[in-house]
Amino acid sequence: MAGVAACTWASFHLGQTFAFTGFLYLVFVVLASLYGGFWQATAVSVSAAAALNYFFVPPIFSFANSPANWVALGAFEFTALIISRLSQRARAQAREAIAGRRDMERLYETSRRILLLDTSGEPGNLIPPLIRDIFDLRGVQLFDAQSAVLHQSGEAPAEAEFHTRNAYFRGTETFAAESRNWYCVLRLGVRPVGGLALIDTEMSKLAATALASLCGIALERSRTLQREFRAQAARQTEQLRTAVLDALAHEFKTPLAIARTASSGLLAVGGLSELQAELVTTIDQQANRLDHLASRLLRAAMLDSAEFQPQRKPLLLSGVVDGVLGKLDLPADRARFRHSCPAGLPSVMADQELMLTAVGQLVDNSLKYSEPGSPIDIRISTRGAAVVFTVSSKGIVLAASDREHVFERFYRAPETHHLPAGTGLGLSIVRKIVDAHGGSVWAEGVAGYGTSFSLALPSVPAH
Repeated sequence: MAGVAACTWASFHLGQTFAFTGFLYLVFVVLASLYGGFWQATAVSVSAAAALNYFFVPPIFSFANSPANWVALGAFEFTALIISRLSQRARAQAREAIAGRRDMERLYETSRRILLLDTSGEPGNLIPPLIRDIFDLRGVQLFDAQSAVLHQSGEAPAEAEFHTRNAYFRGTETFAAESRNWYCVLRLGVRPVGGLALIDTEMSKLAATALASLCGIALERSRTLQREFRAQAARQTEQLRTAVLDALAHEFKTPLAIARTASSGLLAVGGLSELQAELVTTIDQQANRLDHLASRLLRAAMLDSAEFQPQRKPLLLSGVVDGVLGKLDLPADRARFRHSCPAGLPSVMADQELMLTAVGQLVDNSLKYSEPGSPIDIRISTRGAAVVFTVSSKGIVLAASDREHVFERFYRAPETHHLPAGTGLGLSIVRKIVDAHGGSVWAEGVAGYGTSFSLALPSVPAH
């Protein structure tokens, strides 16, 4: 307005024309539109048009209407409208560019700091405060779908938890304009893995969804690293355990051999009293039991060795069963077994010594954990391209939750704690042997009767 006044005074005293002064006024209208806005430029336009009419359009010093005045006002207003709109658009684009650059810088900082997070902790507790600090938010909520836990940092409205979980279940992003809250779904690829709430922010949708994707990747990265750490720790523990078992078994073997030789020699020499003979017999039996345990430990260590390779050859499981039953010490134990084996069963490619060990362990378990004197059924059959060996006995019924764990090393089902003590190695050795032959082993419970154990091995294709 001051510029218009100065221009009016100078042009009037210098005797300038309507056209010259009108162009000078247009400069001030453009400046007002560019730096002020449409309404400010409109005020300047009206003032300039009034000055032109009063000082430069005859009759001078009069506001009499004239076409020239209306044309000038229309030109000023049109210029004000166009320039102000272009200026507003340019300023809005500049603001968006600045906000976008700031969001990208914050996203980069978030990704950098996420990579430095302590992966041993719970990522859901670490990520929300980090995002809240970097993006200067009032609050952040993160819903982890895998654990179904909602993690929060800062303040959040009461309805935020519902919307955060709902973002995951619906798989969509929403922006609550009245509260300026973003509710985003965490995705790993196309799979939703959680929800994220960003409280009190003007963040763009692009930045919000990028941040949500970054959080999803961070959660999965942390879980992957934790799984790798646990797997590595388990491998190291298993290697140490195998080394200890191997060393202990070898250390036991020599003194046990000497003890068995001495006890057997005393029994062979004779001349012992009844009590002495009973004591020496007990020593001999227990030394024999320890020798079997040491052999089992050595066998377990051998199966864990990376160099272990079974010596396979065509083998009939019926022959293996006959060999195992023939080695039982007591005739009463052999009499308990009922053997069912159809003629013409195919053979399997297997290591004979290892299969004798596996089948022998299942037979030994059936004797140890069945009702005394009850019959034990052995059945060999075919199932598809596999030959299946099954031993069923009457006694305890393993719970469904224990039927997989009993094949783990040193695991004993709660139902067996009142029965003869075992090492928890036998069934783990069976699984190792069967796995090495590309087969499978499992347990099944029959309510009111007992438990059956089965192993299946691929059969040799008929020529």
